[in-house]
Amino acid sequence: MTDPVKLQVPIEAHGEPLSELTLRRPTVQEVRAIKALPYKIDKGEDVSLDMDVAAKYIAVCAGIPPSSVNQLDLSDLNTLSWAVAGFFMSAASQPSAS
Repeated sequence: MTDPVKLQVPIEAHGEPLSELTLRRPTVQEVRAIKALPYKIDKGEDVSLDMDVAAKYIAVCAGIPPSSVNQLDLSDLNTLSWAVAGFFMSAASQPSAS
């Protein structure tokens, strides 16, 4: 789990207002079901977000419906999308040094 992300603009999910979202790391099963990564790497190795895919991960990892993702302010969408992409760029835990 990540630290909660304070939303610039509250949204509604499951009939309740939310002013922050906590993302959890997606499972391999969820990644396989979505069938895409939330980012693309071009020939120059520049990384860009795939917003459609990132939105799917936000819904799954925050436990909110896709309709709630559509309510996000653009700055919140950007912040959450990069947070989701970060799950794919680092290991879940570091091996302990012996």
